[in-house]
Amino acid sequence: MDKFDVCVIGAGPAGYAAAMRALDFGKKVALIEKNKLGGAGIHQGALWSKTWWEISREARLVNTLGRRLNLDSSGFVFQKVKAEVEKAVEQRVDLLYHHLENINLGLGEELFQFIKGTAKVVGKNDIEIQSNGSTQTIQADYIVLATGSVPRKLPHLPIDEEIVFTSDGLGNLDHFPKSIVIVGAGVIGCEFATIYSNFGNTKVHLIDKGDRILPFEDEDVVKIIEKNLEEKGVLIHRNSKLINMKVEDDEVRYELEYDDGAKESFRVEKALISIGRIPQYDNLFDDSIGVELDERGIKDDLTQTSVSNIYAVGDITADISLVNVGELEGRYAVERIFGKPQQPLIYKNISTIMFLDPEIAGVGMNEIQAKAAGLDYRIVSLNYETITRATAMRNTQGFIKVLVTDDEDMNILGMRVIGEHASSAIQAVALLISQDRSIKELAELIHPHPSIIEGIQECGRILMGKPLLKPRVLRNSIRCQVWNGEIYQDLVK
Repeated sequence: MDKFDVCVIGAGPAGYAAAMRALDFGKKVALIEKNKLGGAGIHQGALWSKTWWEISREARLVNTLGRRLNLDSSGFVFQKVKAEVEKAVEQRVDLLYHHLENINLGLGEELFQFIKGTAKVVGKNDIEIQSNGSTQTIQADYIVLATGSVPRKLPHLPIDEEIVFTSDGLGNLDHFPKSIVIVGAGVIGCEFATIYSNFGNTKVHLIDKGDRILPFEDEDVVKIIEKNLEEKGVLIHRNSKLINMKVEDDEVRYELEYDDGAKESFRVEKALISIGRIPQYDNLFDDSIGVELDERGIKDDLTQTSVSNIYAVGDITADISLVNVGELEGRYAVERIFGKPQQPLIYKNISTIMFLDPEIAGVGMNEIQAKAAGLDYRIVSLNYETITRATAMRNTQGFIKVLVTDDEDMNILGMRVIGEHASSAIQAVALLISQDRSIKELAELIHPHPSIIEGIQECGRILMGKPLLKPRVLRNSIRCQVWNGEIYQDLVK
């Protein structure tokens, strides 16, 4: 029986990161994957969907310029676009396979083994693996569970991954549908609404149970996204509840009930159910092992489960379902096993991107979260029209918004950026948040010019009372206020 120091089950972002970090400690590692190397993070999630998004942005630009320049467009061929997306996925998978196949070179011994098969923890140190009709058992001092998540389904919805899809089944599409309804107005639902509406071939319906999409995000951010979606023809069903969905004559008929009691029916070609994801741990371990569960997934204490030598990382713990969080947890778990972690496992400075129109990047708290925490805070919001780089790009839609503590230190609580290059603007702020540092430190740096991040510098200067652009003059472009728990008050008269 083969014995390992660490066995990692699941070769998605979290599991891959855990396995590679264990090799850094010179440990013998087994990495087991039953399906596709890279997991949903590559095949149905981040890389796959974001490649669709990137191409859709280019399509949107072509459509827009075509109208401006009075050029005819023959449209976009679905199969060619799909092939380009698949090429991106294959490129990443090929790189990972090459990496794994050659990982033992230079180590001086065979420390790493990649195993294709379905794993089950049958003892505290025993893992049973089924592959190609055969079964083997290996042993490991430590086990890391990293099997990810799957789309949430509801029993009354006719999901078949041919007409009614989850995000995991959208790869089965072979054409741009003439129309599609998306159930769920969270990040994933809004991303696919953006993608399909960008190409201009599909009428998108988006079902939102509240009065606005992205209910966890601040209203000023959401307004821009809603405006752009509706300008591209997206029909947003606000304050609505899906009460019936059926497949009839190879189409989808769905019925909504609104908050005022009114009901309405619609017919579309396809449907996407996007109501979140749930941890994937069915048949992963014997009940006798004693791994405790809660309503969110596997219960863990900074990645360690109720069983001392078994750890859980990534989506399976339902902490935050993001690739970067999964990788962080995977590395941290191994560091905790074999040595003292160099950094604590903290989530307050995790950077996020929402691939919408335009993109949204964030780190730390937004206003909704700060108010929920009962904090007083100062806020500055700077529109893109004040930033030279945005003007040069001929796209000034968007803003930078920074929240700081309501005191002389003005430590950064969070930031949101919506607009072009948003994701490039947040890393310095993420570092300062992790160190409980002040916005003042960014105000005095020399930033590259012209760049979007100059706007962060100006936000700091505004809060310090020495801006280049005076808020009292540009009131429509600059907001500088304090929230005292009840009302906003202007900081600049």
